[in-house]
Amino acid sequence: MHRPARAVPSGDEIRGAALTDRTAPDETRQWAITAARAADAKQARDVVVLEVAEVLALCGWFVIASAGNERQVKAICDEVEQQVHASGGPKPKRIEGLDTRQWVLMDYGDIVVHVFQQDVREFYDLERLWADVPRLEWADDAA
Repeated sequence: MHRPARAVPSGDEIRGAALTDRTAPDETRQWAITAARAADAKQARDVVVLEVAEVLALCGWFVIASAGNERQVKAICDEVEQQVHASGGPKPKRIEGLDTRQWVLMDYGDIVVHVFQQDVREFYDLERLWADVPRLEWADDAA
């Protein structure tokens, strides 16, 4: 496997993102579910929601999804942004990686959505890095 070009957010960039006001845990949990469902609606693969709040001061939730190509990465990101906002959630504070669409990071403060092309996701393997945190069964969770 080849190493992807370095057009993805670095660990320092991720850790350096400022958290402003924290919202209610139930509300952010619901927005994470909304983001996961939005990604799934655009045929994202292997959508995972991780509750990282206990081990990461940066945010409470990671939503991780894969896409087959650059166009699908963009479509997933657009749908996540639209659906989270439509459900009363915020717009992203920042979005990194849209220029290359290999790994797009959407920073909502308490939620960080990662949309990868499949080979890039396999290379970085975030689920392995965060294997000790709880996974939310978002597909079966009542809205």
